[in-house]
Amino acid sequence: MPLDSSLVGKKIDSVANEIDARWTMAYAAALQDYQPCYLDTRRPGGVIAHPMFAVCFEWPAASSIRHRARASLTQSEGVRGVHATHHTLIHRLIHPPERLLTSAEVIGIERRKPGAYEVAKFETIDTHGAPVCTTYYGTLYREVDVKGPDRPAELPPVPVRNESAAVRRELQIEISAGAAHIYTECARIWNPIHTDIAVATKAGLPGLILHGTATLAMAVSRILEAEAIDDPARVAQIYARFGAMVFMPSHAVVRVQSREGLAEGEALFFEVISAEGGRAIRDGVLMLRS
Repeated sequence: MPLDSSLVGKKIDSVANEIDARWTMAYAAALQDYQPCYLDTRRPGGVIAHPMFAVCFEWPAASSIRHRARASLTQSEGVRGVHATHHTLIHRLIHPPERLLTSAEVIGIERRKPGAYEVAKFETIDTHGAPVCTTYYGTLYREVDVKGPDRPAELPPVPVRNESAAVRRELQIEISAGAAHIYTECARIWNPIHTDIAVATKAGLPGLILHGTATLAMAVSRILEAEAIDDPARVAQIYARFGAMVFMPSHAVVRVQSREGLAEGEALFFEVISAEGGRAIRDGVLMLRS
């Protein structure tokens, strides 16, 4: 059955999450990012969360909005949904312990050559109503049609790199055999294709694959270390398109393509190349505040 574009505008009630240091520290450790700002609880003001930590508390809202979208699909169609694009705007750092509220809305459904493309928007605020982060989460349902007219999402602009710029640097990521199992439990994000080989095989995968958000978060850590003196407070936006699968154990290369000064800050353009040579992440942008 097609994905019905009348779902655009559907919302779910806010989901509350209690963010504690145990959770944020575990997430950083799952990325092999051991910076004191994430782990040293003696630090004045306490620890902070990794810039990609939002995917953890957005997961319950994502599951709820995904359940609504998949209600019109058969089971075999529903499992064809893959995380295709990700864009997070970070309004402020997260300082555990705190309570955050996340709402979700389907803001776009349209036909793409590979299938039906859906965009959900997640808004997270604190208990005072102040914005914490906003995420635009794109899902591609492969070989699934759309019922009704295309209703593309209105999305914030993404910086475009200067194609003539030379590659700036390459950074290595080592991925252990248990990376997905560790990430699943530390992030509290559960999708069995990453950790259950029987489920992955049934889905037609040649093996277990690492979560796209794990690959992206590891890339962000390496770029911050190399380009921003490990200062997560400078991160304003993270954007990526997901592509090739990342298997375990393996390695990947973060290719920082250029660093460009823009009106809104500095843009680091990057991609991640899998061990097999595929582009696991393409069109990556890490925006730094000036």
